[in-house]
Amino acid sequence: MRSAPPDPVTLGRRATIKEVAELAGVSRSTASRALTGNGYVAEPVRLRVRQAASDLGYVVDAMARSLKQQSTRSIGVLVSDLRNEFYANLAAGASRQATRLGYTTMLIDDQGSAEDEMAAVEAFVAMRVAGVVATTVTPDTTRFLLRQRIPVVEVDRRFSDGDCDAVVIDNRGSARAATRHLLELGHRRIALLIDEDDWTTGRERREGYVDALEAAGIPHEESLVVPTGWDVDAARHAAREVLRGAHRPTAVFAANNVLAEGTWRAAAELGLRIPENLSLVAFDDVPWMSMVTPGVTAVAQDAGAMGRAAVQSLLDRIADPDAGTRTVVLSASLRRRGSTAPPADTVL
Repeated sequence: MRSAPPDPVTLGRRATIKEVAELAGVSRSTASRALTGNGYVAEPVRLRVRQAASDLGYVVDAMARSLKQQSTRSIGVLVSDLRNEFYANLAAGASRQATRLGYTTMLIDDQGSAEDEMAAVEAFVAMRVAGVVATTVTPDTTRFLLRQRIPVVEVDRRFSDGDCDAVVIDNRGSARAATRHLLELGHRRIALLIDEDDWTTGRERREGYVDALEAAGIPHEESLVVPTGWDVDAARHAAREVLRGAHRPTAVFAANNVLAEGTWRAAAELGLRIPENLSLVAFDDVPWMSMVTPGVTAVAQDAGAMGRAAVQSLLDRIADPDAGTRTVVLSASLRRRGSTAPPADTVL
């Protein structure tokens, strides 16, 4: 019969692994294996040790384990802007997958700042994370982590192709399909609103847009590729400028959900009806696009699936550090809604 566990109040301190082992009637090494999962322990013994730990209120000291093992069972998740539903869903997917596989996550939002991003990865290194999943904004981040011998998976965009694993969407093929949809409706003046083309995301989406135009024999007009800022107001201003001219485009392909929102607002301010006066396609489907009237035709990418795949790739890398690097490319689909229609015979 087991003796009653010591009263935590009487102890006046945290319980120790030694006390857990004594209460369970096993050695300290057996108790440690039972609680950490590192090494074999018979199931009845494992349950007895865990019950003893529960009785004593004992919690495994993750920091002590990290000092011994040089890393924790935690992974860093670094995203660019949690206000954007894409990044929030990506982080949620990563967190769920990590939890399912026995890891905890440390989430940091760097708000798209290279300086804040570097501070974040330095914090991850100090906390001895086992690896990092990141939507990086600079290649310096990945280089720093790799120099620290911390595995990293770039997700959504790539800066270090060949140096680390990555999980991305088929941006070029999806953008090609979205632009082709507008061309098949009869549009010939299609504007592309894009925030950047230095990253693989923007560059590949622009390439897909150009691919579709060239395949249809439509000249690629540089004036119809409209650079924008990073937020809704900047996108709204850029969209107003391109849509207010006499020879305005009859359709807009917005390269992400923020730019689509800016375009939607600009069209309303200019009195342009969607889709009667302007067709709109967005890259990245978010909830508001199916809540407005008409709904917005959009490329739907599963950000949660990207997060899950990135964590799986990271844990595969931790398990086999010497395996060749790989890039996982996920597909996306075009969800057709009421924001696209054949162009009107006359431009208002």
